[in-house]
Amino acid sequence: MELNHKNKLNKSNKPSGHEQVLGFLEKLEHPLKQEIEEVRKIILSSNDQITEHIKWNAPSFCVNNQDRITFNFHGKEGFRLVFHCGSKKTDYADKDRLLQDDSGLLEWATGDRATLTFTSAKDVEDKRGKLIEVVTKWIEVTKDV
Repeated sequence: MELNHKNKLNKSNKPSGHEQVLGFLEKLEHPLKQEIEEVRKIILSSNDQITEHIKWNAPSFCVNNQDRITFNFHGKEGFRLVFHCGSKKTDYADKDRLLQDDSGLLEWATGDRATLTFTSAKDVEDKRGKLIEVVTKWIEVTKDV
Protein backbone atom coordinates (compact mmCIF):
# COMPACT_ATOMS: atom_id res chain seq x y z
CA MET A 1 0.00 0.00 0.00
CA GLU A 2 1.42 3.39 -1.02
CA LEU A 3 1.40 5.90 1.83
CA ASN A 4 0.97 9.61 1.35
CA HIS A 5 4.40 11.25 1.30
CA LYS A 6 3.67 14.89 0.51
CA ASN A 7 6.54 16.03 2.71
CA LYS A 8 9.60 16.45 0.46
CA LEU A 9 13.02 17.75 1.46
CA ASN A 10 12.78 21.47 1.92
CA LYS A 11 15.29 24.00 0.63
CA SER A 12 17.41 23.86 3.81
CA ASN A 13 17.90 20.09 3.37
CA LYS A 14 16.14 19.51 6.68
CA PRO A 15 14.50 16.08 6.63
CA SER A 16 10.86 16.13 5.64
CA GLY A 17 8.27 15.25 8.25
CA HIS A 18 7.92 11.81 6.71
CA GLU A 19 11.70 11.30 6.87
CA GLN A 20 11.73 12.48 10.49
CA VAL A 21 9.12 9.86 11.38
CA LEU A 22 10.95 7.08 9.54
CA GLY A 23 14.18 7.94 11.38
CA PHE A 24 12.36 8.08 14.70
CA LEU A 25 10.67 4.70 14.17
CA GLU A 26 13.93 3.11 13.04
CA LYS A 27 15.45 3.97 16.45
CA LEU A 28 12.32 3.35 18.51
CA GLU A 29 12.57 0.61 21.11
CA HIS A 30 9.07 -0.36 22.21
CA PRO A 31 7.51 -3.79 22.84
CA LEU A 32 4.62 -2.87 20.49
CA LYS A 33 6.74 -1.34 17.71
CA GLN A 34 5.05 -3.40 14.96
CA GLU A 35 1.64 -2.36 16.26
CA ILE A 36 2.72 1.30 16.35
CA GLU A 37 3.85 1.06 12.74
CA GLU A 38 0.53 -0.56 11.76
CA VAL A 39 -1.52 2.17 13.47
CA ARG A 40 0.60 4.76 11.65
CA LYS A 41 -0.21 3.10 8.31
CA ILE A 42 -3.92 3.02 9.17
CA ILE A 43 -3.94 6.74 10.02
CA LEU A 44 -2.00 7.77 6.91
CA SER A 45 -4.26 5.68 4.68
CA SER A 46 -7.47 7.13 6.15
CA ASN A 47 -7.16 10.59 4.59
CA ASP A 48 -4.92 11.79 1.75
CA GLN A 49 -4.52 15.24 3.36
CA ILE A 50 -2.71 13.85 6.41
CA THR A 51 1.01 14.57 6.72
CA GLU A 52 3.34 13.58 9.54
CA HIS A 53 6.31 14.86 11.53
CA ILE A 54 7.79 14.52 15.00
CA LYS A 55 6.14 16.52 17.82
CA TRP A 56 6.41 15.94 21.57
CA ASN A 57 9.04 13.26 20.85
CA ALA A 58 6.60 11.11 18.88
CA PRO A 59 5.04 10.87 15.42
CA SER A 60 2.26 13.39 14.94
CA PHE A 61 -0.28 13.67 12.14
CA CYS A 62 -1.33 16.99 10.65
CA VAL A 63 -3.85 18.47 8.27
CA ASN A 64 -3.02 21.87 6.76
CA ASN A 65 0.12 21.91 8.95
CA GLN A 66 -2.03 21.71 12.09
CA ASP A 67 -1.32 18.84 14.49
CA ARG A 68 -4.42 16.73 15.08
CA ILE A 69 -3.33 13.24 16.25
CA THR A 70 -0.12 12.41 18.12
CA PHE A 71 1.30 9.16 19.46
CA ASN A 72 2.04 8.91 23.18
CA PHE A 73 4.35 6.08 24.26
CA HIS A 74 4.26 6.73 28.01
CA GLY A 75 2.71 4.15 30.27
CA LYS A 76 3.03 0.41 30.60
CA GLU A 77 -0.37 -0.64 29.27
CA GLY A 78 0.54 -0.12 25.61
CA PHE A 79 0.52 3.12 23.65
CA ARG A 80 -1.98 5.87 23.00
CA LEU A 81 -3.10 8.20 20.30
CA VAL A 82 -3.93 11.70 21.46
CA PHE A 83 -6.64 13.38 19.40
CA HIS A 84 -6.23 17.14 19.83
CA CYS A 85 -6.42 20.59 18.22
CA GLY A 86 -2.78 21.56 18.69
CA SER A 87 -0.95 22.64 21.80
CA LYS A 88 -3.07 25.68 22.64
CA LYS A 89 -6.40 25.52 24.44
CA THR A 90 -9.33 26.09 22.09
CA ASP A 91 -12.79 27.48 22.69
CA TYR A 92 -14.01 23.87 22.57
CA ALA A 93 -11.97 22.68 25.57
CA ASP A 94 -14.65 23.55 28.11
CA LYS A 95 -17.63 22.67 25.93
CA ASP A 96 -19.22 19.45 24.77
CA ARG A 97 -17.12 16.95 22.89
CA LEU A 98 -16.12 18.00 19.39
CA LEU A 99 -17.59 14.86 17.90
CA GLN A 100 -20.10 12.19 18.69
CA ASP A 101 -17.98 9.10 19.29
CA ASP A 102 -20.20 6.22 18.23
CA SER A 103 -17.18 3.89 18.33
CA GLY A 104 -16.84 4.14 22.10
CA LEU A 105 -13.06 4.06 21.68
CA LEU A 106 -12.19 7.57 22.83
CA GLU A 107 -11.50 8.57 26.42
CA TRP A 108 -12.22 12.29 26.70
CA ALA A 109 -9.96 14.62 28.73
CA THR A 110 -11.68 17.83 27.56
CA GLY A 111 -14.12 18.74 24.80
CA ASP A 112 -11.24 19.07 22.34
CA ARG A 113 -8.88 16.30 23.53
CA ALA A 114 -9.30 12.55 23.71
CA THR A 115 -7.12 9.45 23.78
CA LEU A 116 -7.34 5.98 22.32
CA THR A 117 -5.24 3.17 23.83
CA PHE A 118 -3.83 0.08 22.12
CA THR A 119 -2.48 -2.88 24.08
CA SER A 120 -1.69 -5.63 21.53
CA ALA A 121 -1.72 -6.68 17.88
CA LYS A 122 -5.19 -8.14 18.37
CA ASP A 123 -6.36 -4.86 19.89
CA VAL A 124 -5.08 -2.95 16.83
CA GLU A 125 -6.81 -5.37 14.48
CA ASP A 126 -10.06 -5.29 16.48
CA LYS A 127 -10.10 -1.47 16.42
CA ARG A 128 -8.95 -1.02 12.80
CA GLY A 129 -12.33 -0.16 11.24
CA LYS A 130 -13.43 2.07 14.08
CA LEU A 131 -10.02 3.80 14.14
CA ILE A 132 -10.43 4.79 10.49
CA GLU A 133 -13.91 6.17 11.28
CA VAL A 134 -12.66 8.13 14.30
CA VAL A 135 -9.66 9.57 12.40
CA THR A 136 -11.90 10.56 9.48
CA LYS A 137 -14.43 12.28 11.77
CA TRP A 138 -11.71 13.97 13.85
CA ILE A 139 -10.02 15.42 10.77
CA GLU A 140 -13.38 16.66 9.48
CA VAL A 141 -14.53 18.36 12.69
CA THR A 142 -11.14 19.92 13.50
CA LYS A 143 -10.17 21.19 10.06
CA ASP A 144 -11.41 24.71 10.86
CA VAL A 145 -10.57 24.79 14.58
